[in-house]
Amino acid sequence: MLIDTHCHLDKLDLAPYNGDINGAIDAAAKAGVKQLLSISVNLDDIEDIIAFTHRQGVYASCGVHPLHKEGLLASEERLIDLAQHDKIIAIGETGLDYFYEKDTALHEKQRVSFAHHLKAAGKLGLPVIVHTRDAKADTMQLIREHRNPSSAGVLHCFTEDYAMAKAAVDENYLISISGIVTFKTAQELKETVKKLPLDSLIVETDSPYLAPVPHRGKKNEPRYVANVAQYIADLKGIRYEALLEATAANFHRVFSKTTPDQILQVSNE
Repeated sequence: MLIDTHCHLDKLDLAPYNGDINGAIDAAAKAGVKQLLSISVNLDDIEDIIAFTHRQGVYASCGVHPLHKEGLLASEERLIDLAQHDKIIAIGETGLDYFYEKDTALHEKQRVSFAHHLKAAGKLGLPVIVHTRDAKADTMQLIREHRNPSSAGVLHCFTEDYAMAKAAVDENYLISISGIVTFKTAQELKETVKKLPLDSLIVETDSPYLAPVPHRGKKNEPRYVANVAQYIADLKGIRYEALLEATAANFHRVFSKTTPDQILQVSNE
């Protein structure tokens, strides 16, 4: 089963689909994508994110991105309330980003917000979707401090080193690989993917960002997750179908509110 485990449906370029989100979702279904996880980056737009989940096979998360300065969390109550929705299956996107944010005072606000997400996830028994850039030590420290191995989470769009990936896997986290792995410049990431066990990996687009080769330079879409999966299968020297079977099993194990029988259907056929 091919799953785009991280996309931003509210931010897709819908010009090719006459402004209709259903066109982009149908295109993904036609490309073999069976499930989508639409990711929240701020709670102001959460109702739009939830609205996409009327489609079978489409799920959502709730959380605040670390670079969303205007709304970093000061408590976990709103997350706990939102996560009662049956199609909200994860907390996040949250985490730490010291690459784009250089202000150390704001780093502390990011850490506080990240901790609230981790605590909410622990109370709910839901996985956490973690964004981390140039913040390896602090990210792992907070994960360990607020650890909940039974639910854990995922380091999404992973670009850090193997040592961090291994440390996260040891905490029962999955490592999610985006189209970056197809870039010529991503040699360290390619080696990391080769080393990681198959039961630690999932795939994503992070669309509309980071379109994989051969679509690089275009706006990314969920349907392009097939290119990411094929590249990883080739990199690891396994059959495409084996990669899909393993990554889907990993996703459903960690994202326990999902069920494999909820599958995307093309709406206009």
